[in-house]
Amino acid sequence: MMSKETGMEEIHPNDYNELISLWSSIPGIGISKADSEERIRRFLLKNPGLSFCYKEDNRIVGTILCGQDGRRGYIYHTAVAPEQRGRGIGRILVEESLRNLHDAGIDKCHIFVFTDNELGNKFWESIGWEKRDDIVVYSRAL
Repeated sequence: MMSKETGMEEIHPNDYNELISLWSSIPGIGISKADSEERIRRFLLKNPGLSFCYKEDNRIVGTILCGQDGRRGYIYHTAVAPEQRGRGIGRILVEESLRNLHDAGIDKCHIFVFTDNELGNKFWESIGWEKRDDIVVYSRAL
């Protein structure tokens, strides 16, 4: 997709510095070594057409990272700059990623949200996502 001053476009690996700057500025977004430039580049190359940014005056003000494993979709780092919230940017980004997941044959998507991320949890509930109480997430460093 061609770059434009305002609107949504697919995230490109060269957007990394702007992405990490936005994510780091938003409470509730956890940054880890999985968010290194190399790993984000690999993620984007493995999941083309699923991750998007929203630009205002040629500056990234919203993001969604989305991937899939052939069975389920997964969303990470959905973020909108505080001064841009309330304009529907988050919803637009989510809808585009979900549409593309569906087109790829994926019929269910998950997102992990920190329990203390009150704003994030409210956002997902407001756009129709359901909190699951029937599963527990386990993680292990490799």
